[in-house]
Amino acid sequence: MPSRKRREHLRLEREQERQQRIPESEQLLIEAIESLGPGEISAVLGTTLARGAALAAALQKFPAARGVCHFLDLYRCLETSRELSADLPALACECTPDFPVGPVDLALLPVDPRGEAELTRDRLQQIHQRLRPGGTLLAATSNPDDQWLHEEIRRLFGKTTRTPRRKGVWYQAVRGEPHDKYKNFDCEFAFRDQGELLRVYSRPGVFSHRSLDTGARALIDSLDLKPGSRVVDLGCGSGAVALAAARRAPEVQVLALDSNPRAIECTVRGAEANGLSGIRAVLDDQGQAGDPGTYDVVAGNPPYFSEYRIAELFLRIARRLLRPGGKVLMVTKTPAWFEEQMPKLFDHVQSRTQRAYHVVTGVQRRAPSE
Repeated sequence: MPSRKRREHLRLEREQERQQRIPESEQLLIEAIESLGPGEISAVLGTTLARGAALAAALQKFPAARGVCHFLDLYRCLETSRELSADLPALACECTPDFPVGPVDLALLPVDPRGEAELTRDRLQQIHQRLRPGGTLLAATSNPDDQWLHEEIRRLFGKTTRTPRRKGVWYQAVRGEPHDKYKNFDCEFAFRDQGELLRVYSRPGVFSHRSLDTGARALIDSLDLKPGSRVVDLGCGSGAVALAAARRAPEVQVLALDSNPRAIECTVRGAEANGLSGIRAVLDDQGQAGDPGTYDVVAGNPPYFSEYRIAELFLRIARRLLRPGGKVLMVTKTPAWFEEQMPKLFDHVQSRTQRAYHVVTGVQRRAPSE
């Protein structure tokens, strides 16, 4: 077991590494936390853009407090928990559709100006609901010319203190009385597949909120399922592909996987609304929920922001889950990477244009371990 001196050295190394990865908005929040005077802070709630840096700073300033760092991504949640749990036992990392129920004394919201506006509105409203009367919100953005976030906070909290900095701005507001009306940001939309109307539920933070993504439609149009087929929908989002697959033929069984708990929630609601009992939705960031080598089709619409890391993960999951002769379908606007990488894992790789997208398909080899 490492000595106390060695453990402290490792802790300082981890802290230094974290500091080097902290984006501007979270650095501004740390400055805002340091500006707070002494007070009875027992519960802290927040989100993070950089593995809980601001939450960690808050718990260090208020050592008697307990904190929750909330995520809408299971991978980032587990990664942050592994990194911080040894040094901050008072910090819990949670990956749930909504913030945990309050009341809390201090809420922290770092905002990426490139992020989804409706998700930020939803989070601000949930923070207002969970803060105790007199509780404090600290929010920050890396946009030094921000006006939008300022107005959103003022709309909920009223008087808001603005502190501009060269690389951004942070805000402080105190929660007063509850509002008479809070907005519902959830939505329902419908689409037709082979003459059948399917109802879809969606929430902010779920991919293609409020509409059916054209890539998902291209994937749906490419599905060719037989009765009793076993299908995996990787990165299911609001569940549109899973719903269409389950309706295509009798006794189709669909495993819908996503690392976003809201996506799982929406898929479950969609299955219930459409009377589809053959869908199982699981919060999963590594594709561990399915039985290896037992599925006929694996379909996915990998995001573009990860420089193909998630696309590579999707292909590895498909390789593990498909039965020999099973089919993988990946939809993309940039097929070159898939056309180069998929023949290393699958046979009979083909790319076909569908609704301005490309659906790249492959067939599982007879010996998956090759």
